[in-house]
Amino acid sequence: MDALSEVLKVVKLDSAFFFNGEFSAPWRFRSPESCKLAQFVHKAGVHIIVYHLLLNGRAYAEARDLRLLLHPGDIVIFPHGDSHILESGPSAHTFDGEAELPRIFANGLKIARMGGGGEVARFVCGYMACEPRLSQVFLTGLPPVFKINIRDDKQGEWLENSIQFAIDQAGAYRAGGEAVLAKLSEMLFVETLRRYIVQMPERETGWLAAARDQDIGKALALLHSQPAHPWTLEDLAKAVGLSRSVLVQRFHEFLGEPPIAYLTRWRLQLGAQLLASTSYSVAQIAAEVGYESEAAFNRAFKRTFNHPPARYRTKAKSAARAVPPERPDPPINPSGFMGPQGSTPSKTRT
Repeated sequence: MDALSEVLKVVKLDSAFFFNGEFSAPWRFRSPESCKLAQFVHKAGVHIIVYHLLLNGRAYAEARDLRLLLHPGDIVIFPHGDSHILESGPSAHTFDGEAELPRIFANGLKIARMGGGGEVARFVCGYMACEPRLSQVFLTGLPPVFKINIRDDKQGEWLENSIQFAIDQAGAYRAGGEAVLAKLSEMLFVETLRRYIVQMPERETGWLAAARDQDIGKALALLHSQPAHPWTLEDLAKAVGLSRSVLVQRFHEFLGEPPIAYLTRWRLQLGAQLLASTSYSVAQIAAEVGYESEAAFNRAFKRTFNHPPARYRTKAKSAARAVPPERPDPPINPSGFMGPQGSTPSKTRT
């Protein structure tokens, strides 16, 4: 087992590709905050991560004053949902991604072209929707934007080639095609995280660095795979093969808290997720996440979330039932945006 896999099991990733585009220089595209995608992907109460895979050409990506040069095979990820810029360089016109979202999602994965007619950069863009509280475990330590190249080995080349083939075939109906694309999108995201972990500096701290460490990573994997187990510090130290003092010291160096405090926080996050997504009783959820009594769970939950479990559930489910606004029709002639195969789309959706 490994800690990242154990966390991803409960985070419930939901992924898809949503844009297949060619940008010809000069061009500049402003992508909105990822939460703006929620109404188009029919996801309420989730955290959305946007990423872009550059297949051909060259481009720059920028978020929060961090600017990266992208080469073919680079995937650039914005884990915290920031608005960002993709561009070839200086351009007189900036495409407004938020205004174009209705047309982008109506267009599906048909190739769209835009720009000034010069050097071409081709992107495939996707999103990852995940449970907002649980996903913060591994997202918190990530920068606003980072890139990883997947062309440096055969595994990455296979993944990129599979994605490109599936995208190119998306227009022809084939049973299971959407499921294949969703799995490939999820694989791309997870593979990027794996490669990011490998490339992190040796003295890095945070959850991903802890997951990479042989001993602390094993401790995390045990806690996440068996959160309801009545762990004691002595049991965990014995399972990992460290003394209690060394385990506490090293765990604190990576994560800023001792193992049992970390476990308590994770149990309560799991409890919150179960309250929002299931009809289990509070007593069932308390047992599921490792509490011996409903009363103990109630007290701990209220200290953390400022509401008792029943009240928290009511509020969470009310928010989830909120109907997202209807998609507006695409504008008749958005300036500079070109639709499938370079034609200017009409207002009528196909």
